[in-house]
Amino acid sequence: MPGVPHLPVLRFGSAYESLDTIEVVDHRTKEPLAVVSQANPGLLRRDLKQLPAAAALLREMPARELTAVCGRAAELFAGAELPQNERGDVQSPGQYLSRLSATSGMPESLCRSNLEKVAKVLREMPALLLGLTRGLDPEVLDTGLTEQAGLQLSYASASDGLAVILPSNSPGVNSIWLPSVALKTPVLLKPGREEPWTPMRIVQALIQAGCPKEAFGFYPTNHEGASLLLEGSGRALLFGDERTTLPYRQNAAVQVHGPGRSKVILGPDEIDRFEEHLDLLVESVAGNGGRSCINASAVFVPGRGDEVAEALAERLSSIEPRPLDDPEAALCAFANPAFGKVIDAAIEEGLAQGGAEDRTAALRDGPRRVELDGSTFLRPTVIRCQSVDHPLANTEFLFPFASVVEVAPERMAEAIGPSLVVSAITRDRALTEALIRSRLVQRLNMGPFPTTRVDWDQPHEGNLFEFLYSRRAIACHAEW
Repeated sequence: MPGVPHLPVLRFGSAYESLDTIEVVDHRTKEPLAVVSQANPGLLRRDLKQLPAAAALLREMPARELTAVCGRAAELFAGAELPQNERGDVQSPGQYLSRLSATSGMPESLCRSNLEKVAKVLREMPALLLGLTRGLDPEVLDTGLTEQAGLQLSYASASDGLAVILPSNSPGVNSIWLPSVALKTPVLLKPGREEPWTPMRIVQALIQAGCPKEAFGFYPTNHEGASLLLEGSGRALLFGDERTTLPYRQNAAVQVHGPGRSKVILGPDEIDRFEEHLDLLVESVAGNGGRSCINASAVFVPGRGDEVAEALAERLSSIEPRPLDDPEAALCAFANPAFGKVIDAAIEEGLAQGGAEDRTAALRDGPRRVELDGSTFLRPTVIRCQSVDHPLANTEFLFPFASVVEVAPERMAEAIGPSLVVSAITRDRALTEALIRSRLVQRLNMGPFPTTRVDWDQPHEGNLFEFLYSRRAIACHAEW
């Protein structure tokens, strides 16, 4: 299609143009912004057989050189024109941001902050690896051997490849797979339908920075193709909703990134100062447009629930839909309007059951679901639930949504349910000890930290080094 860039399949870095393509369009105007080649299952089966050769090539590069490559790639990703294909099409940072916004529904301002997040992870790869490996010398990736506290240690690669099944909701999730390159593991990327831009741009930046092109596969494909990647790559990261991720939750070779149901807890010693923590609550619920699994979807309090809900609703209701190119835009649109309609209906259905009240309803000018400049938005919503058992008390939606629930402090650690991130604002000893012991919490922030705070050397969902490498017993004779 004249004037519309083509995004090819990358088969270990080599471009492949398929006869089977899809158009990626501006969700507002339906104007085509890219034609994307599709990888069929037969092609994937053939390529998966080549993974050992790609892994062997990547392992020839010293770990320190790979981290230097990541540093160079950070600057290219953030500021350079990068290839789109082998026809000579290039993409500037400005084009990347505008196209990403147009197809994903994320405001350009948030696209830029996610760009900076990805660049930061690439730039700080040496420190990130130090955190992931718990202080091991990077040479362990070259030799498989190291010493720590006088003990001989050996680490072996657990897989020749890492498949990554990506979503379309937030480009920042690409930061999670980035260390795999420095960890000498080829990646096979299946992009989200509306968001091929970020993984392709990262790959091109890394190749231009000196990483072997054979380390990368870029495979837009269907559900059958995604299943092949998950099952045939040795290790995989899967991003998706409850229905998508459920079949793989017991598969040790697949690291699942599904709904987070993250929470903020105000303890009995802090509830009377809740107004001091409103900025933290707003950031936890609405940061990144509310699109991340680390956004808080519930606030648990020991009392004063009505007051907390009212104050939070007042703050969040000031966040209004704006055009996606507005520098002040903080709400994401739904690239597929049907998703916004389904979510809105699910909230209304929950409210109709009783025991819950939308505290933002009286504060907003108009309905929750609105249209603006061809985009569908959901306005921020705060639900005051009378019981933790209410269906809206512990659920997650892809926009700034939170319930406020009163729970006795002695019940909180159990009542929160499985939670990706919990920010516990309390010094209460019994509650603190219960949360530390809890098996329901994957990342625990003790003190006034928003749930959206991310330390990449202490990941909130799995450790990629421990996922891609296995420790084994070793004894080295003193004379050898």
